[in-house]
Amino acid sequence: MGWSSGGKNHRGVSAGLSLNALLIGKWSPPRVLLGSLFLLASFSLAAAPLARFLIVQAVPSKPDFLVVLSGAAVYAERIRYASLIYRKGNVERIILTDDGARKGWSRRLQTNPRNIDRGREMLIASGVQEDRIVALPGIVRSTYDEAEHVRAYLGNHRGSTLVVVTSAYHSRRALWVYRRVMKDSGVAVGIDPVPPGDTSPSPRTWWATRAGWTQVAAEYFKFLYYIVRHR
Repeated sequence: MGWSSGGKNHRGVSAGLSLNALLIGKWSPPRVLLGSLFLLASFSLAAAPLARFLIVQAVPSKPDFLVVLSGAAVYAERIRYASLIYRKGNVERIILTDDGARKGWSRRLQTNPRNIDRGREMLIASGVQEDRIVALPGIVRSTYDEAEHVRAYLGNHRGSTLVVVTSAYHSRRALWVYRRVMKDSGVAVGIDPVPPGDTSPSPRTWWATRAGWTQVAAEYFKFLYYIVRHR
């Protein structure tokens, strides 16, 4: 009996050693490294198309109105881009919306001005005439809410063209929202996003930055929510 028990233990130990050897051989450091590199290379190849899909541009030849979307840490970048479009001519008004946010201390104003006030100052400083800037009243809480405010303002401007200025990876959702809200309004909607590369990461390398995951990966979840919420 003693020998039989010892034999079973011996066989159990041998089986355990064989299994460990198999696992160690299968998941050896070189194989783990190669597998990790393969997965990283595969994801990096798929990451760029995923990012580029979110970027859409549809610019009419003669935009009548620009609306600079608020509610983002990159608001100043959007304002600068809107001023570039304005200087090309043909823009009747630049529309600003108010998300209620304040950022940074203004030595001149001796206060923390609202983003919409900072945006207005930046536009004037860049050469936009003050009477060409429209600051919409009321606080907006989302892109959809923002579009509804803009539609209310453009109610008497049937036949005009609106161009949305926003960040690159927000552009597809923004265009979807504005065209949905402006349906049957008589206002044609286009979009001209800020190109990535300044404060927005490149489509090729977004996955390597925290900002990229916030602007690209999270955008897919936001877009899906909007489709379900506002279908």
